[in-house]
Amino acid sequence: MTILDRYILKRYLLTFIVMLVLFIPIGIMAHLAEQIGKIQDNEAPLNEVLAYLGHFSIYIGNFLFPIFLFLSVIFFTSKLASNTEIVAMLSSGISFNRFLRPYMIGASIIAVFMLLMGMFVVPSASAGFNEFKFKYLKKGKEERITTNIFNQLNEKDFIYVSSFDPRRKVGSNFTFERFKEGNILDFKISASSIRWIDKDSLYRLTSYRKRKILGDTAIVDTKRRLDTLFAFKIDDLTPVSYIAETKNLLELNKFIDDQRSKGASNINSYILVKYKRWALPISVFILTIIAVGVASIKRRGGMGLNLAFGIVVAFVFIFFDRIFSTLAEQAGLEPLTAVIVPNLFFGILAFYLLQKAKR
Repeated sequence: MTILDRYILKRYLLTFIVMLVLFIPIGIMAHLAEQIGKIQDNEAPLNEVLAYLGHFSIYIGNFLFPIFLFLSVIFFTSKLASNTEIVAMLSSGISFNRFLRPYMIGASIIAVFMLLMGMFVVPSASAGFNEFKFKYLKKGKEERITTNIFNQLNEKDFIYVSSFDPRRKVGSNFTFERFKEGNILDFKISASSIRWIDKDSLYRLTSYRKRKILGDTAIVDTKRRLDTLFAFKIDDLTPVSYIAETKNLLELNKFIDDQRSKGASNINSYILVKYKRWALPISVFILTIIAVGVASIKRRGGMGLNLAFGIVVAFVFIFFDRIFSTLAEQAGLEPLTAVIVPNLFFGILAFYLLQKAKR
């Protein structure tokens, strides 16, 4: 590496670190000011509060990472441009592609760091963050998937509810099916509602109907209400919506395989989490190139104009990411498509801005 490479790389990494050090504490203080009343009302222990704030800093830092990276590159590159340092570098015979090399080295370092963080550190922080939030800030109410819940309990048993109320522990349009060898239906239980009775540790079925298959004959048993036991737990009817975020790479792969074998209806949201972790390094390079393309040109508006543009682009990037994530989770869009499209769009923008900056 030349002196020029070390000079730009040092400013790239240092500015990014300073951006994190400056803005994450501000985010922590703003969040604490908003939640301090609930924390005091629920008498959360100090050690748990401190651990929660540590988890929150990692969680929010990972979420706002595109903004921090983008603004840090725009900030120091705009300073280089305003001091005519970039003009001097290019006038000395260095090509624009050569000028980009330390940026790509810096992007590679941050990409590897963020990949490892996203795969192994952020999941643990997400678990701690959500556990505290639902223990003290939301009074034990967890965010759960409550509509069209389908679960395969084992090789023979399947359950389904059209909707579930975690607070009342009541499900609608319940179905339990058991199959024999050769995927032949053994019996089917259906009910208009299923309720978990805590004090008796059993399930209460309303408008109970059981259809038992014996060869070509079906025996039907009906009851207005039936209290009974099932082998499955209440959590099988109420999967936690953020569960995939709390698992590291190896755990997430196994979890997705298990959920796919069970035929989980929300499998797309779990796969999306996996793909987004792998797509993170690509977004590092795309955002770096866009930032250089914008900030390397000396403009009349100076750094302020570049930073304003950077904030807009960073938030649009996050907006696109959320839109396509929602489509994958709720509208059946292929998770891989939901990850590729935003990066492809901004990749094209990065290429255009880079070619414009070269001219």
